[in-house]
Formats: sequence, C-alpha cells, structure tokens
Amino acid sequence: MKRIPESELILNEDGSIYHLHLLPDQIGDLIFTVGDPDRVSQVSKHFDSIDFQTSKREFVTHTGRIGKRTVSAMSTGMGTDNIEIFMTELDALVNIDLENRVVKENSKKLQIVRLGTSGALHQDIPIRSLLISEKAIGLDTLMNFYPETGADQSLALALRNELGLNFSPYQAEGSLALSAKAGSEFLRGITLTAPGFYSPQGREVRLSSRVKNFLNKIQAFEYGGQRITNLEMETAGYYALGELLGHEVLSVNAILANRANGTFDSNPAETIDRMIVESLSIFV
Repeated sequence: MKRIPESELILNEDGSIYHLHLLPDQIGDLIFTVGDPDRVSQVSKHFDSIDFQTSKREFVTHTGRIGKRTVSAMSTGMGTDNIEIFMTELDALVNIDLENRVVKENSKKLQIVRLGTSGALHQDIPIRSLLISEKAIGLDTLMNFYPETGADQSLALALRNELGLNFSPYQAEGSLALSAKAGSEFLRGITLTAPGFYSPQGREVRLSSRVKNFLNKIQAFEYGGQRITNLEMETAGYYALGELLGHEVLSVNAILANRANGTFDSNPAETIDRMIVESLSIFV
C-alpha cells in the first residue's frame, strides 16, 4: 500500500493534522460548519456538552454531544480555497491511517452541514428566509485540479455561454439524504459560488467588472426551467469535494441580503441563530 510522504500530508509534532490541528478522535461524524470563527460558539452553545475545543488560524473546532450523538462545530474561513484544505484534512482524519500514512481499507462517511449566509437574487426570495442548496455552480477554478465528478454539467455550461466566460464553471449537488430531512420551512434553490465578494458577485466599488451587467445576467438566467437563487462563496467546493471523497454534504443558507430589492436583514444575528437552532433540531 502506497505511503503518503511527509511533504504531501503534513502533521504537527503531536501527530495532529496540519491546518485543522486535530486528531481523529476529536471530531464527531456529524459536523456543522461556519465561515466565521466567532460563529462556532453560536453553534456549540446549543450542545448539551462541549468536551473539546481547539483553534489554529481560521479553523476553530468545538466537539461535544447533543443527546447521545457526538457532533462538532467547525469554522473554515471564506472561499473554496479554504474549503479545499478543510475537506481534505477532515477526510484524512477518518480515512487515512495517520501513523502509517496509508489510506484505510474501509472508508468512513461523514455528514457535513454548512450553516452559511447568502444573498438572494430574486424579489420573491425574502430576506430572513432559510434556503437549502440542492445544486451549486462554482465560478472558481478549484475543480480544474481534481478528477471530474459524476454530476451533470449542462447548467454550468449554459451559464458559461450566457456570461461569455473564458473558463468552465463546475456543477455539483448536495446530499439528497440530508436534504430529505428538512421540511417546508426551508426554501430550495441553486446556489452560485463566487471566488470573491465584490466583482465576482457583481458589486462595483472603485473597479468595474470585466463581465458587463453580471448581476442582471445572473438574475435573468434560466435553463431547463431552473434559475440561480442565491450567491455565496463556498457551497460548490463543498459539494464537488464531498462527492469525490464520499461524504454527505448539505449547505443551508440564511438569506441576509436581497440583491434584486437592494435590502439587507436588519437583525442578521437573529436570522443566523434561527438557522442554527432549526438545523440542529433537524440534522442531529
């Protein structure tokens, strides 16, 4: 069995995985993720107990119990570059024998639920609503460096043609098993994952966008009766890597902004906490 060199999978002196600073027994098999490190405690305060805490850079982990189940709340930072580190090292904790540096014969499947914030693209998606991403399209180039997923790419290709992009977006899907647990209190949609917050999401401050009328084109885009519902910065990376690595991943979005109406949630903390409470009650 091929041994993974020290230079390719880096461990800390205590044997923990490099960026996440975790050992295999320090995470649950159900993991709730947030972008903001300060938001980890907003999740873990709802645990029945917190048994372990650590932090390194933007990666903060609280592991504890809800009822009889061991669960973790973890922060990732923003963007699919961070998600690539997070998903790779999280998978290594359960599917690689870190001591011998070999892939385990029997793989383990994690359940990962992203609790994120997002902006809606259409007037009929109200701020303060909660939206589950059934599919996601990535405008970043991360997946050009990985094997192709099995997901249909027709929606991503149609979007590429509509925007006149000189690169290929990628398309991935969320976990049907996790999605099925959520009821009508959640909207369902297709999420566009952007590689930035300003121009890649159609915002112009001092610099103009190279893709003219980007936001209008995204809002008007429709393919096979499908439209893009919201914009954020991580979901497509989660879904594509989750499929390749064999994990169940779902993205839940608190809609804090409506780009069509030009409005923003007057009490975002309340909306985020409602998303956390409802998600914990459904997915645990």
